[in-house]
Amino acid sequence: MLFYLPKNSLLPKLLVVVVASLAALTSTAQKNDVYDSAYYQTYPRQVVGRLFFSQKYTNLTADAPGSKFRYSPNNPFALGVGATYGIATLNIGIGLPFFTDKDLKGKTKTLDLQSHIYARKWVVDLYGQFYKGYYLNPRGKAALPNDYYIRPDMKVQLIGASAYHIFNSSRFSYRAGFLQNEWQKKSAGSFLLGGEIYAGKIQSDSALGPSTIDNQFSTLGISRVSFVEFGPGAGYAHTFVYRQNWFLTASATVNADISFNKEKVSAGKEKQTAINPNFTLRGVAGYNSDTWSATVSWVENNLNTNGSNQREYLVRTGNFRVTVAKRFRPGRQLKKKLEVIDELPVQP
Repeated sequence: MLFYLPKNSLLPKLLVVVVASLAALTSTAQKNDVYDSAYYQTYPRQVVGRLFFSQKYTNLTADAPGSKFRYSPNNPFALGVGATYGIATLNIGIGLPFFTDKDLKGKTKTLDLQSHIYARKWVVDLYGQFYKGYYLNPRGKAALPNDYYIRPDMKVQLIGASAYHIFNSSRFSYRAGFLQNEWQKKSAGSFLLGGEIYAGKIQSDSALGPSTIDNQFSTLGISRVSFVEFGPGAGYAHTFVYRQNWFLTASATVNADISFNKEKVSAGKEKQTAINPNFTLRGVAGYNSDTWSATVSWVENNLNTNGSNQREYLVRTGNFRVTVAKRFRPGRQLKKKLEVIDELPVQP
């Protein structure tokens, strides 16, 4: 699947530089760091094994005066296993197709490369979203009452990255909830500061809106929207702990991005530059102890871009997950194989 970018664009090279810089930054920030063991416990030499049930998604909302459409992919739930040791994490999931109704909602082809990196002092999000095939919500809109309006030709593609510094990393741990390799024992929070950069494309073979009910997208023949945006952001995260074992973590960051939008219409192209507010929400709740962890987590990134004449596009990318994890000390043979991770210059 090809990703569209303007001709002679420097963005691919810029994104590579940004991702490489983020990796170097988070690695450097891990050296010689300290934490308050009264607030959370870490397990750097234990393996975290996990079983999870999850669903990823990339939804699209197109909004204009007289027209509003909410498209969703027919994405299956996934059952997976994973492990974390030191700074290394690997998760593998298999889609469960019997949770989808292809006859009713159509078929979605996906390549979803979400990666959420929780370092000690940084949280980094990487996105590579490639979706084709959507259906229109709610049921019956632009279709028979018991049917969904299906768009097998519609594509949503997004690449990008964000990074936020965790100021109170000595007392607040993202990883306790999202990676299960730490245990937050006391309530604590932290301010966050960072930024993001994204490029995306929305495309279909015909107008984005159904001609039977659309007053703008179909009339203008808008069939493709491409955008690039970047900007600074800030936020706050907090974990509430009850009797050491039960916890709730909530986090929100807000960005003020400058957005460069280009729409393909029947008469040619329309361009728009604007400042857009974007935000990322995270939440995880559950039980944590010295050996076991059970959590329900959710991460969602909301990306806005403005077209001409009050047209707005919202891409919502997220991941919902239920996880059961256990920590254990590796045996002699496994520990020997894991020595390559122990020898890395950067450790959690």
